[in-house]
Amino acid sequence: MRSTQSIQSLSTAVIERAVKDGLKVTTAESCTGGMIAAALTDIPGSSSVFERGFVTYSNEAKEEMLNVPSALINTHGAVSREVAQAMAQGALAHSNADIAVSVTGIAGPTGGSAGKPVGLVWFGLAQKDHPVWSERRLFSPASRVFIRLKTVEAALTFLLTRLPRS
Repeated sequence: MRSTQSIQSLSTAVIERAVKDGLKVTTAESCTGGMIAAALTDIPGSSSVFERGFVTYSNEAKEEMLNVPSALINTHGAVSREVAQAMAQGALAHSNADIAVSVTGIAGPTGGSAGKPVGLVWFGLAQKDHPVWSERRLFSPASRVFIRLKTVEAALTFLLTRLPRS
């Protein structure tokens, strides 16, 4: 499968770059359920740069593990720019990492709405001493497997392009 090869190549590039630059990476995942962390830790040498991964599938996990305020979730919804940014900031604050990537989305096949359809994913990225970055993506046609794989691929791409260079 093309996405699997792309994910492996991207994961390798992220790990190699982080090793070269002496950077620690952490993840905060909802709709991918740990797939980004798994992709990174599949790569030999990842133990020297992958700090930890947070799987925060439920709203309670987001609140308890990453200190995402419940008011933020209640106001904007779990799948939102604000929550993706808070997840990335929380992962960075609760780890020894230099950079954190987060994802929150609707993988389907149910759970979507007119305003937040199946396939909607928000990404967040936090680095020490940098503004928090976020991006919205809509993956369609949308099967659950497709959405999750494309989310992992996009998160790794965002991480790779935003890894600070020492």
